[in-house]
Amino acid sequence: MSNEYDVVIIGSGAGGSTMAHALAARGRRVLVVERGDFIPREFENWSDEAVVVRRRYATSERWLDAAGAEFAPSVHYCVGGNTKVYGAALLRLRQDDFGEVRHHGGVSPAWPIAYEQLERHYTAAERLFSVHGQRGLDPHDPPASAAYPFPALAHEPRIAALADDLSRLGLRPFPIPLGVRLGEASHPTAPIHLSRFDGYPDPTETKADAHVAALAPALARGSVTLRTRSRALRLLTTASGREITGVLVRRDDETEIVHGAIVVVACGAVNSAALFLRSANDAHPRGLANRTGLVGRHLMLHHNGMLLAVGSIQNPSTFQKTIALTDFYRGREPSALPLGTIQAMGKPDPWTVEFMAKGTRLEERAPAELLGRSIDLFLTTEDLPDPRNHVTVDTDGRITVTYVPNNLEAYERLRAETEAMLVRAEALHGRAAPEFLHLRLGIQAVSHQCGTLRFGADPATSVLDPECRAWDVDNLYVVDGSFFPSSGAVNPSLTIMANALRVAEVIGARLG
Repeated sequence: MSNEYDVVIIGSGAGGSTMAHALAARGRRVLVVERGDFIPREFENWSDEAVVVRRRYATSERWLDAAGAEFAPSVHYCVGGNTKVYGAALLRLRQDDFGEVRHHGGVSPAWPIAYEQLERHYTAAERLFSVHGQRGLDPHDPPASAAYPFPALAHEPRIAALADDLSRLGLRPFPIPLGVRLGEASHPTAPIHLSRFDGYPDPTETKADAHVAALAPALARGSVTLRTRSRALRLLTTASGREITGVLVRRDDETEIVHGAIVVVACGAVNSAALFLRSANDAHPRGLANRTGLVGRHLMLHHNGMLLAVGSIQNPSTFQKTIALTDFYRGREPSALPLGTIQAMGKPDPWTVEFMAKGTRLEERAPAELLGRSIDLFLTTEDLPDPRNHVTVDTDGRITVTYVPNNLEAYERLRAETEAMLVRAEALHGRAAPEFLHLRLGIQAVSHQCGTLRFGADPATSVLDPECRAWDVDNLYVVDGSFFPSSGAVNPSLTIMANALRVAEVIGARLG
């Protein structure tokens, strides 16, 4: 097989596969290097026991925390990366997220580009990933040049009733923009089936993940090559360190060097930083492009949590993930500062519910009973970039993640506002207040990881330039969540996809 390509992309998740799709359309010879393999389409895809208890599809790799304790990260090394198990909620960052924003815990910095520079790429990414939504209902949705490609998913009756109740309370619920392939003209053969979603692979390929929506069509063009079970060990440079000359790749028990005129790193924020650090050499003794010591720093994960409201009536919804609120995204009484986003989530598994119920009044009730009466919500609050939150590797290449949460006041305020909102909604019907189960996700929940190779306008305070090229390496680009200088409080996937399309234009023009 050839080892010479126009572009070598490391990683096949949201950024890598989207980049491959864009470059394939330009006829470029592209190699995608993926350390995992295809997830098989099998019964276990939707098995709670296989996915949650046995972690059938997650990595067996263990990382270390700051105290040296091992933990199991929620990372999936496979074709499509973590998007194979994501919830496909594809929201744009808010327009003012690109500027400096004051929070309860400090200040999130401005981006080196404005929202307007990314807008058309957001629109293109929404088309590529078959986003279903409705403009004009999300009170903080930024300006858009086009409608969503497909109409919003209809609420099931219990969720529709909740939406009505929240509207009566003066709130503005809206349909979650979801990337799903529901048999529209662009996907005439796709099955129509929505069931297991958050955290589960989709054997029906209805979920628009990076593999089915971007990489598979790119491979069909013939100019893109995919090598699975191939781990990038190091990036090799010229003696000056100004250019990548090759990527050292291990596949099973063999190693080889692959070459690209341009190399694009898209391994996820933690692993991309680790790859840069493992690639230290005489020209880059502290790690590749790490002259400032910023590689691996400013890690952000979001403050994400699960909130279950167990009420007095049944929630028979098969697919409840259709409603969201951003009323508390910016200042709203009683908080003048940002709180975050509230979204419905897919039904959690019984083991998680049992864990959440321990030590509460609901402990003795069966998880199935609780789930039959619960509205299940996912809360997201912004965490702020802090250089003390960082990724390091030891001499064996093992990853340590040092992370201390910040801006937690915003999260706790959002939780309190959400609970109060749901209590008031039940009171509209004279029903008793729901009982709540809550779990804020910890360091192992790295599905929203970003910030470790931040881009910026000043090489003294950033690793990448505004086009996501490493300041110190001429032919090296990054298109996963590493480039974020701040995290906002919406799912990062769509921004990663849109940015990959933006950078693909830069690379396409450079290659001529």
